[in-house]
Amino acid sequence: MKLFYYTATGNSLSIAKSFKGNLISMPIHLNDKDHYEDDVIGFVFPCYTGGIPTIVEDFISSNTFKANYIFAIVTYGMTAVGAEGLFLDLAREKNLNIDYINKIRMVDTSLKYYDMNKQIRGLERKQVNKYLASIKEDVASRKKRSSRNPIMLALSKRGYKSYKDEIGLCDQAFTVEDHCTKCQVCMKVCPVNNITVGDGVFFKGECIRCYACTQNCPQNAIRVDNEKSKRRYRNSDVKLIDIINANHVG
Repeated sequence: MKLFYYTATGNSLSIAKSFKGNLISMPIHLNDKDHYEDDVIGFVFPCYTGGIPTIVEDFISSNTFKANYIFAIVTYGMTAVGAEGLFLDLAREKNLNIDYINKIRMVDTSLKYYDMNKQIRGLERKQVNKYLASIKEDVASRKKRSSRNPIMLALSKRGYKSYKDEIGLCDQAFTVEDHCTKCQVCMKVCPVNNITVGDGVFFKGECIRCYACTQNCPQNAIRVDNEKSKRRYRNSDVKLIDIINANHVG
């Protein structure tokens, strides 16, 4: 089994790890233009604004895949809207047939909208392990599942367009505080190589709003305009080095 994943704070990586397949980071292999084959192939990624991260779409566009069974799991916080249907449509455009797709609710890491204290306190109620076990049983039995609600899909298309329109502007919301030690962690966890660290921390205007830089900062020195809390989050099953290894090219 090959598991292709994209992660910023560890949620999707923790799900991918639970399958114990061959884990392949989408950001690391984005431009390989490779052909992947296996009996089973899976994709695990987060929902952004009711859609999917552009890096996931780019990865599917840049590579080809062949398997007897292909599944996808969308991790999300407050709502996934029609992200499943949007991914199915995008995959179909790339001649990729998805046999099974499902979603799993976890911590919503969008600092612009959610207090991390409340999100973390509410995690137990989301029963992640219960829903993950059910999904793994489905995959093991090669179950077929599609999810394409026309109304939700229309909302996701609007959200996805809004999200894509923000790319290039997102990092204007970040401010680096004086206690930054220039450790370069923010640079190494950024999946799109948008950050350089020298005399200061500099953003290049290609941010995809994943929040990896600020959520993983060891000094908690990167603020976000109008953030709902100063607390930061990384999935407890994932270490900082795992995020770095997943996203740092170079």
